[in-house]
Amino acid sequence: MNKSFWLDLDLKASFTPVECGTTIMAFEFADGVVLGADSRTTSNCMVSNRVTDKINRITDNVYCCRSGSAADTQQLAEEVSILMWRRKMHTGQQTLVRDVAAEFRDKCYTGRRCLLAGIIVGGWDDLHGAQVYNISLGGMMTRENFSYGGTGSIYISGMLRDAYRPNMEKEDLVLLVQSALKQAIYHDSFSGGVARIAIITKEGIERRVYYNTSTGKAQATGADEILGSSEAKKTRES
Repeated sequence: MNKSFWLDLDLKASFTPVECGTTIMAFEFADGVVLGADSRTTSNCMVSNRVTDKINRITDNVYCCRSGSAADTQQLAEEVSILMWRRKMHTGQQTLVRDVAAEFRDKCYTGRRCLLAGIIVGGWDDLHGAQVYNISLGGMMTRENFSYGGTGSIYISGMLRDAYRPNMEKEDLVLLVQSALKQAIYHDSFSGGVARIAIITKEGIERRVYYNTSTGKAQATGADEILGSSEAKKTRES
C-alpha cells in the first residue's frame, strides 16, 4: 500500500464542505412574508455550529434563507447583498424582491457544477408587495406562495400544505412556522438549535427567536428577563 494513502484520506477529509443540513421556509401573508429556519450547521456527523443564523439580510426589505454548503451560501448572500447595495446607490430606487431572486438564480445556474446552494428569497416591495421565490439546486427559480427546503422539510411538507392559507393572520402564520420547525428539529438529526423567524412587511423587519421548549422561551434562570419577558424567573428542569 502506498505510504501516502492515509495522508490522502486526511487531506480529502479536510476539504469536506461544511453543510447546512437544515430546515428553511418562507410564507406570504396579507401584509408581508414570514421566513423561518433552524440554527444547526453540521459537518458529516459533527455539529459545527449550534446557533447559525440562516436568515440573511440582502437589503432592508429583502432577506434570504440558506441551505446547502455553508461556505457557498454565505458567499452567495454576501455577493448579492453587495450587488443590490451598488444598484440602489446607482438608481436611488427601492430594491425589487424579484431582482434579488434573479441574481441568486443567475449565480446558482452559472456555478451549478461546483455550488451546493438552495436559496429561498422573501421580501416586500412597493411594486409587487409580498413575494417568495425558491431557487433550487442548479439555478431554477419559481415564484410561490410558500416554499420550504432542507433535510428537515421532508418531515413537515404535509403539515405545511395542509395548514397554510394565503391570507393567514401574522401571528397564526408565525405559530405555524414555529410548530413546523419544532417538528423538523425533533425528526431530523441534521436540524436543531433554536427557531429563528423573520417577519418582513412594508414597515420593516421583525426578528424573533424561539427556543426548542414547550413554551418557546428559555428555561435557564434569568434568561426570560434578558429577552424582555415580564414573567417570573424559571429554573432549569432536571
